[in-house]
Amino acid sequence: MTKYIFMITTLFFSSYLMAEGKIKGYVFDENDEPISGANVYWDKTTKGTTTNREGYFELEQGANNQLVISYVGYSASVITVEPSDEPLRITLKSEIVLDEVVVNERRIGVISSRTDILQTQKITYDELCRAACCNLAESFETNPSVDVSYADAATGARQIKLLGLSGTYVQMLTENYPNFRGAASLYGLDYVPGPWMESIQVSKGTSSVKNGYEALTGQINVEYKKPATADIFSANLFASDAGRYEVNSDASRHINEHLSTGLLVHYSSDATQHDDNGDGFLDLPLKEQVNLMNRWQHHTGRYVAQYGVRYLHENRTGGQHSMHHDLMDPYRIKLRTNRLEGYTKQALILDPDKVESVALILSGSRHDQRAAYDRTPYNVYQDNLYASLMYEKSFTPMHSLSAGLSLNYDGFDENLTQNGEKQVYDRNEVTPGAYVQYTYNLNDRFIMLAGIRADHSSIYDFFVTPRVHLKYNPFDWFHIRASAGKGFRTANVLAENNFLLSSSRKIRITDDPDQEEAWNTGLNFSFYIPLGGKDLTIHTEWYYTRFNKQIVVDMDLNPHEVSFYNLDGKSYANSFQVEATYQFPFLRGFTLTGAYRNTDAKTDYRDAKGGLRRLKKPLVSDYKGLLTGSYQTPLKKWQFDLTGQFNGGGRMPLPDTENPMWDTGFGPYQVWNAQITKFFRRWSVYVGAENLFDFTQDHPIIDATNPRGDNFDGSMVWGPVHGRKIYAGLRLNISRN
Repeated sequence: MTKYIFMITTLFFSSYLMAEGKIKGYVFDENDEPISGANVYWDKTTKGTTTNREGYFELEQGANNQLVISYVGYSASVITVEPSDEPLRITLKSEIVLDEVVVNERRIGVISSRTDILQTQKITYDELCRAACCNLAESFETNPSVDVSYADAATGARQIKLLGLSGTYVQMLTENYPNFRGAASLYGLDYVPGPWMESIQVSKGTSSVKNGYEALTGQINVEYKKPATADIFSANLFASDAGRYEVNSDASRHINEHLSTGLLVHYSSDATQHDDNGDGFLDLPLKEQVNLMNRWQHHTGRYVAQYGVRYLHENRTGGQHSMHHDLMDPYRIKLRTNRLEGYTKQALILDPDKVESVALILSGSRHDQRAAYDRTPYNVYQDNLYASLMYEKSFTPMHSLSAGLSLNYDGFDENLTQNGEKQVYDRNEVTPGAYVQYTYNLNDRFIMLAGIRADHSSIYDFFVTPRVHLKYNPFDWFHIRASAGKGFRTANVLAENNFLLSSSRKIRITDDPDQEEAWNTGLNFSFYIPLGGKDLTIHTEWYYTRFNKQIVVDMDLNPHEVSFYNLDGKSYANSFQVEATYQFPFLRGFTLTGAYRNTDAKTDYRDAKGGLRRLKKPLVSDYKGLLTGSYQTPLKKWQFDLTGQFNGGGRMPLPDTENPMWDTGFGPYQVWNAQITKFFRRWSVYVGAENLFDFTQDHPIIDATNPRGDNFDGSMVWGPVHGRKIYAGLRLNISRN
């Protein structure tokens, strides 16, 4: 919590008071992330110190004015310190430039912080460039923790899974405020262009209470490129043999020393029809998207502010294609989406010595989605307003406190016409809340983060969310983390599952849906083993999620229906994962990551006799393995990337016993992706292949020849629905440096 507020304010602010006789300052990397443990000392002396986890240091005035700052993997910086009441702001570069020759130590693209109390992985921009990464949905190809799959075979909707559970239980954040909730959750992964992103942070299990009560299995936070640090201009052009074309560009301008702005533009088009399996349906929907964002940053003294506005328009068409001219009345799915967002962040440093600050976040969005699933109209309009007021203070290096107030409003205008009957699901929910969080830090060896928040829903009344995190470092090479906490969520049943309308199943929703409630506990062991001059990094983790209340999505009770009802029994998910990463010293620039995850997710479902039966979650692989290697040649001329995903089998929803149209399970399968990148001074070109060996699921659409019959179902998807895709692209960067 403290780190977040501190990073917002110190990203653009460097006007702090300096105690007499002391030099104070902050050390950052090129991405404006604080560097913990950097060495700061007076030249030709032994008088020095190291930076703390916020990159902050204090040092008594030396005999000379030459200050040296160094850290492993970065070039040392020597600066001349002039008398001033302002603290220093020092940026270390990861490259040493000698004329036109660059000698660099390649950094790992996925960074797991050793100092953070939460087990968080930061996916950097370099890691995102290892794959096509057209949008957020394609950003996890090289990540073993997050699974992304198609929700159905007709709309192109994609959903993530974390800890063996649906992505609806993951709290989605953009720059640390909640976003893409409710009506935007189903297609929201396609709304974030890959080239816009600076980084992605993935944290599993329960999280800080500061961001709310909704994180049941984890958080995914997206950081966009920021005007103060972004390139003057960058562009990404992309094309694939599947007929996808994409243009991305962003530009930033420093208007003066206090004000900067940035403009981000995206256009993409999928206009080519493909039916490689010959079932009469498009393998991927036809799409066209326009996405614009303008953001501003302003800082004066101890005050900093950010503003932003964003607009998205998308047309999406799936279903039977026009290549069959004998179809007089084809089965078509059409979705038209308009989305408008705005936000502001305001922060004020009250006392830089105590890292005392106050901040305010305000955001709002209007989501307008109009859809027609063949002859079934479905429309949803959602207004969201969010406010968060935060206060933080470090009383001593050992004790710090965070507290705040929040307010969330969701207004839904939602209707579905099914079998000629219009069903209305309008609702409004106002949820004010408050939280307090305490951090105890014993010399960075033992850290405890304990928080509690209380909220009141206008629908579900009063509820309390407790959470606690522990971190212990018995040795520098061995770290232990543990977490436990509760999460709550309002299920927006139809908005989050409207892809199920691409079937003949009847939708049945309970009249009194519960607020979902779950406990999550986790244990993580991290090993940093010196081996050949490099660290072999091993993470092992176990997470257990147990639901007290849940909206069960039941596709087993009746193969011609999907029922949503309150949990009556048990529902849980066990997830165990081990991951190892190593940079080989004898092959400089080569990084290898291997991971294995086992998932056991089960729920008590109703049976036809009114009893309960405990079954595995359908369409969830029992295990996943990942092997990914990346080699970058010396001087960063070429880069070669290869990733293999090994997916275990799983359970299918139960078929009709009298007329079974699909199997009761699916088997294991593999998917391989590869990419080659050639770097030049200001630009690079890349070519790659997704699904290299052309594996696709057989018959992803059930009874595709009779889409208006009783057996038609496009939601039985467990594997790839498209074959091999070859792509190429160009990246251009005009750096501010």
